[in-house]
Amino acid sequence: MDAPVDLVGRTHRALRAVAAHEPGGATTTAVAREAGLPRPTVHRLLTSLQGVGLVERLPDTDRWVLGPELYFLGVAAARRYDVTEAALPVVRRLALATGESAFFSARRGEETICLIREDGAFPIRSHVLFEGARFPLGVVSAGMVVLAHLPDREVDEYLARVDLVGGFGAQHSVEEIRRHIALTRQQGYSVNPGLVVEGSWGLAAAVFDQAGSPRWALTLTGVEHRFAGDRISQLGALLLREAHALSETLARGRS
Repeated sequence: MDAPVDLVGRTHRALRAVAAHEPGGATTTAVAREAGLPRPTVHRLLTSLQGVGLVERLPDTDRWVLGPELYFLGVAAARRYDVTEAALPVVRRLALATGESAFFSARRGEETICLIREDGAFPIRSHVLFEGARFPLGVVSAGMVVLAHLPDREVDEYLARVDLVGGFGAQHSVEEIRRHIALTRQQGYSVNPGLVVEGSWGLAAAVFDQAGSPRWALTLTGVEHRFAGDRISQLGALLLREAHALSETLARGRS
């Protein structure tokens, strides 16, 4: 019984690795490295997935991209899971009102995935977040605000099994993350003061489902000097208002 389960897990890891390199595509070697699998195994797996349209190979290159069958499956799944229609006008409104880049992310397991990006009028932008970008909980402002609003037991269990320092530096030690959780709970919104990329700041507010669980996040990002002084609290208050309204909209839409 273990072999089919393992195959599904390997397929998932390979597809995620390919997705991380959209739209330019990923080499077989890159997919193998990021999926943590032997290269021959990945080559056979991707060739099989190509046969059913889940991946494609770009013409005249050795790079893999996601295939059309994933799009059709996604369209079918969107009827149940897609919330971007409700979130898009909110994200656009935030970008227009602030001049910063605005985002909508969803929690998926122990990660946040960026679903929507809208850039404001200010010409200098942060490029840490982009549509499709994934980060562990506790990393970037969206991941921090979602983690901070989880029950203490879930936070403790998560921090006991992950090592974020290896991928994101000492500023993501358990002690530092707990400090940011405490501050986020006090303020209601999270602040990422250039912890992933120096000089690139972010703020996020959680969006909740009907059960009161943090399922999504609204984020504003920009360069450091745009988040100085009282502007952080002003942007935080704006995010909280929009997040609260979007939570209510999504709850009504799924009732």
